[in-house]
Amino acid sequence: MADELLAYRDRFPTLRRGPYFAAHTLGPMPDTVPVALQRFAEEWATQGVVAWYGWLERLRAVAAVLEGLFNAPAGSVALGPNVSGLAGQVLSCLDWSGPRSRLVTTDLEFPTCDYLYRAQETVGAKVDAVPSRNLTVDLDRLLEAIDEQTALVAVTHVAFRSSALLDAAAVVARAHQVGALVLLDSYQSAGTVPLDVRALDVDLVVGGSVKWLLGGPGTGYLYAKPEVASGLAPRMLGWFGHEAPFAFRPSPIVYAPGAGRFVTGTPNVAAHVMAAEGFRIVADAGVAAIRAKSQRQVARLLEGFLAQGAVVRGPADVRWRGGSVVVDFDGAERATAELIRRGYTCDYRPGAGLRLGPHLYTTDDECDAVVAEVAAVRRGFGGLKGSPPMGPGR
Repeated sequence: MADELLAYRDRFPTLRRGPYFAAHTLGPMPDTVPVALQRFAEEWATQGVVAWYGWLERLRAVAAVLEGLFNAPAGSVALGPNVSGLAGQVLSCLDWSGPRSRLVTTDLEFPTCDYLYRAQETVGAKVDAVPSRNLTVDLDRLLEAIDEQTALVAVTHVAFRSSALLDAAAVVARAHQVGALVLLDSYQSAGTVPLDVRALDVDLVVGGSVKWLLGGPGTGYLYAKPEVASGLAPRMLGWFGHEAPFAFRPSPIVYAPGAGRFVTGTPNVAAHVMAAEGFRIVADAGVAAIRAKSQRQVARLLEGFLAQGAVVRGPADVRWRGGSVVVDFDGAERATAELIRRGYTCDYRPGAGLRLGPHLYTTDDECDAVVAEVAAVRRGFGGLKGSPPMGPGR
């Protein structure tokens, strides 16, 4: 099968080390990152403070790439350091002392978000973390938990421990039916699962550059629906959240329009221009094409591991999975370390298992090879008897 996305393979020097199955945890570095950072350094060195004029334009361009990826209106995406800060700013807007005092979430949230949501209990929120089944959201139970006392539904789009994909449309519809807002954590979906914020009608989306968006560490993003943003007043503030930061006006703050009000202090320009290199590759390749390939390769991996008797975390139906495969078996943590030693970059999560994340640069042969390698490692550990059938194409 022709795979046009492999044309991007040479853009990632990291792949010279061997098969890279870790885009779900840290995407490989695009080859243009050193040039982008060198340009930033040269501008700083030669222009000093004057460089800010160009940097501000560049930051607006970075946000615009994300707006294009998410079909978001201009000015609706703000850049920040990470999800902790950006989601924290959203939470700082909410008053939990009134009749809407409930925050509905799940037990599948990434620790950052889990910590943040639970911390709202100290200021009056009643947090309801809906239990999951097989590391997958119990959708009926989640929808039932959203009621007229709910102020915010804060949920992950794709679970990091299982790659289970949430039916976000159903959650948004139910939340809006009772007048609640939805904050969607897209860190494990953006870049590999299409996300159209207008079609979904979601209120707020957070995520970052580290994973499938291939932007490296240091850039978070927040999408805020314009009509929602205009009604939110974050208490976690910075001078860049002012409508005219370089006017240096004293309090009270006049919030920047749209998502701009969620920008705090001086932005990390170097991290944002670095992240843009990955964002542009994803935008050029097209998330729809990436998703089609991802589903095909995820199915290939799942078939191979199921044939080995491994336990699959999350749904077996690739339509309800993100871009990674999470499988567990006796000795999975030890096997992960051995795979890395043999040149297969992957990772392990306690309570979940071995995680493998193929991306646009991954070949089918690499998928088959890692399935075979896991079988060989397990046989070496005494955890797999005989010679089990491999996945498709073997």
